[in-house]
Amino acid sequence: MKRILTLVAVLLTAHAAVAQQAIFQPKQVVSPEINPDRSVTFRLDCPKAITVQVVGDFLESGVKYTTADLVQGEDGVWTYTTEPLEPELYSYSFLVNGVRMLDPANIYRNRDVATWTSIFIVSGKKGDRGDLYSVNDVPHGNVQKVWYESPTLGLTRRMTVYTPPQYEKNTKERYPVLYLCHGAGGDENAWSELGRAAQILDNLIATGQAKPMIVVMPNGNCNTEATPGEWSAGMYQPSFGGGKFPQPKATMQESFPDIMNYVEKHFRVLKGAANTAMCGLSMGGGHTFHTTKMYPGKFGYIGLFSSAVYLGNRSDKTPIREQMATSTEFQKEMAALFAAKPKLYYIAIGETDFLIDSNNALREFLDSKGYPYEYFETSGGHIWVNWRIYLADFAKKLFK
Repeated sequence: MKRILTLVAVLLTAHAAVAQQAIFQPKQVVSPEINPDRSVTFRLDCPKAITVQVVGDFLESGVKYTTADLVQGEDGVWTYTTEPLEPELYSYSFLVNGVRMLDPANIYRNRDVATWTSIFIVSGKKGDRGDLYSVNDVPHGNVQKVWYESPTLGLTRRMTVYTPPQYEKNTKERYPVLYLCHGAGGDENAWSELGRAAQILDNLIATGQAKPMIVVMPNGNCNTEATPGEWSAGMYQPSFGGGKFPQPKATMQESFPDIMNYVEKHFRVLKGAANTAMCGLSMGGGHTFHTTKMYPGKFGYIGLFSSAVYLGNRSDKTPIREQMATSTEFQKEMAALFAAKPKLYYIAIGETDFLIDSNNALREFLDSKGYPYEYFETSGGHIWVNWRIYLADFAKKLFK
C-alpha cells in the first residue's frame, strides 16, 4: 500500500510539473539587452538555423526598413549589437532562414493590424522620448473601454477613454477633451497600445507640460463594433480596411456627434471649442480633416498627423491641388472653419512620408487664403515613431 501511495505521489508531482511548464521555464538568453551606451544586443538561441537577421524601425533607411545579420557563436547563440540608439520605443522581429518570428526571449509585443512585433524602450535620461513612453512613478490616469450606441451607424460600438489622474477623486472638476483617432487597420486599442497615449499623458501632466485632459480614442472603422476578436464577429483576421464587412451606413464624420454626445453625457467634460480638440494619424488625420470642417466652431484645436488629405470621392484621380482650387464646397467649408477662429490648426508629417505631397497641397491652399497653421516636419516616414512624437508635441499646446 505504501508503494502505491508513493507511486501516486510521484505521478501527481510529474503531472503538476507538466501542468506548470508554462510558468517554470528553463533559463534562456537575454534579448534584447539594453547596454549602458544605449546600444542594444539581440540574441537568439537557435543552433540549427542557417541565417538569422533582425528587422525593425531602428534600422529604418529612407522609406523602408533594412535588416541586420546576427552572427552565431560557438554556443549556438546568434548575436547582433546595434550602434547606440536614440531614446525611443522600437519594434522588431527576427528572420530565421527567411521566416519571420518574434523574439522568444522578449515577452513585450504589440499588434499593428495583423502583424505582431517585439518591442523595447531605450532611455538615456529623464524627460527623453524613451522616458516619456515609459511607465514612471507619477500619478496615473485610468484607461477604460466603454460601449456606446451610435444611432447614425445603427451599431453598439466601443471606444477607449483615458481620464487624467485625480479624475475619480475630484468629482466636481470638469476637464477639456481630446478626440484621438487611429489610422487604417487600427482600432480603439491602437493609440493606447502602439501610441503609448496613457504614458505620454501621465508623464506630460505630471511634469506640468500638458493640462489634465480626457482623451477619447474611438474606433474609426464604421462597419465594425470593436477591435477584432472582441465583438460578436468573432476572431476574424484584421486587415488594412478593418475587415470584410458590409459598407457602413454613414461616414466617421457623419457619425461623430454620436461619440461626442456619449462622452459629454457620461464624462465630466468642459464644453465648447476652447475645451475641445481633435487629432489623428493617417486615416484618422483624414477623419479629423473632414469632421472639423463639417462642424466649424466645434473644435478649437485640430491636429493632422501624416494625414490622408482627400476631397469627396477618394477614387477621383484629379490632382488634389486642382480639386482644392476648383471645389467651391471645400472652399466654403474651410472658410467657415477658419471664420470660427480655431486656436490651433496643426499639420505634422515625416519628410519621406508617402502622403507628404497631399499635405503640402493643403498647406499651399492654407497659405493662399492666409489661414494660420503650425507645421512640424520630422525625418522618417509613415511610422509610429513619428506619431508618438506628434501626439506629445500637440498635447503640450492644448487648452492653454
